[in-house]
Amino acid sequence: MPIANPTLDAPADTPLGRGIRHIGIGKHGSKPLPPDLLAECRAALNDPITHPLQRGAFLGALLAKGPTPDERTLEDEIGKGAFSHPTFFINKVCPDLPMGMHPIATKLVRGHNLQISEAEQLGDYLFGNGTCETFRGLAASILRVRHETNEEYQGLMRAAERTFTPAFRAMSCADRPLIQIAEPFDGVENSYLITPLLAKFFLNRGYGPVSLVGPSGGPKFTLNALDLYMHLNCEFLLGNQELGTPLEHYGWVLDQKAMSPALSRWTDRRRILLKRPFLATLEKVLNPCHARILVTSVFHITYQMKMAELALMAGFDAVIVLKRGLEGSLSPSTSRASGILCAVRTPRGHLFFQHFDSDLPAFAPYRTEADVVHQQPLAADNARLVREFWTHGETPDPDFDNRVRFAHALYGRGLAWIEGQLK
Repeated sequence: MPIANPTLDAPADTPLGRGIRHIGIGKHGSKPLPPDLLAECRAALNDPITHPLQRGAFLGALLAKGPTPDERTLEDEIGKGAFSHPTFFINKVCPDLPMGMHPIATKLVRGHNLQISEAEQLGDYLFGNGTCETFRGLAASILRVRHETNEEYQGLMRAAERTFTPAFRAMSCADRPLIQIAEPFDGVENSYLITPLLAKFFLNRGYGPVSLVGPSGGPKFTLNALDLYMHLNCEFLLGNQELGTPLEHYGWVLDQKAMSPALSRWTDRRRILLKRPFLATLEKVLNPCHARILVTSVFHITYQMKMAELALMAGFDAVIVLKRGLEGSLSPSTSRASGILCAVRTPRGHLFFQHFDSDLPAFAPYRTEADVVHQQPLAADNARLVREFWTHGETPDPDFDNRVRFAHALYGRGLAWIEGQLK
């Protein structure tokens, strides 16, 4: 079955889609399925038109959170005792899974963490051409609900790096240190992005900015950095050999599809899975251009340190991670408690971490009572604001101007600290 399925134009509205949204929210936050939805999911598990990705994602989320007695009756649709016998469960749910993947699949179903080499093997299958889409949904869902370990991320990262096209496996020929800017690919729905103006800021500081972009895998689809850069008529990077060309305007922009078609194919899968799988984190820390510094953000504050650790694991010497940006983006909030975590690995291998919170006196001029909401922002309007600020240093939108200046001050403070540590 192809990834895209005409019967799944509204994946969130299917019985299993509603089930995934109900139970796939984390091991400690999930709620039992209500009786009516449980009955619909029971029927959907036996429906031949049910998408295998959703079948796998639903069952994976159910196992990862732990089925209630009522939910355990769903195993009757698979085979009596299936939830208690992982090998039997895998044979019944994923009959077309290669035998070599069965030990890893069984380990996931048992709730065990994977070693680096096992996660690497899993990643090779997830990004490869194997036929079992049910297992892809199952594995991604289990990892997401119980949370991935750093060891699992490391193995998945190695597998993802092997999918890079030859043009992005070559060494960088840049004439300056690179900074990779990575917005969440699902973008925003109620605010404007400032990503290109961050790129200009880092360019003025002597760095080569590389903005990593790609289509949104959801849950938001209104506006993301790819849309914005396309409306700015930016040229996209085709390989590391182009990093030696002179920089103009907003630095380099790298579309995930050019870097790795295998990762890009997961965009459609993620829309069907509904929940944000491991790739929502992993794709931002991959380092195809061998950048020295990563600038990124997290939606959940508990992931701020994990993101910093993963960035150093990916080969960056330093990272700036924004917390509580608008809708999880790189645009800092001017009203809520925000701030950045900076991490550095020195030439001697020592690790240092430093927080800069938005309540510091230096950032007081930028604080506001509330963040202005721009519902359903258009890429064309966002591009116009970026061009006006680029040209005149201000726009007709004072909230946008204030946010850009706050971002420059906040990221500038973090960059200065990093530069001091790397001397």
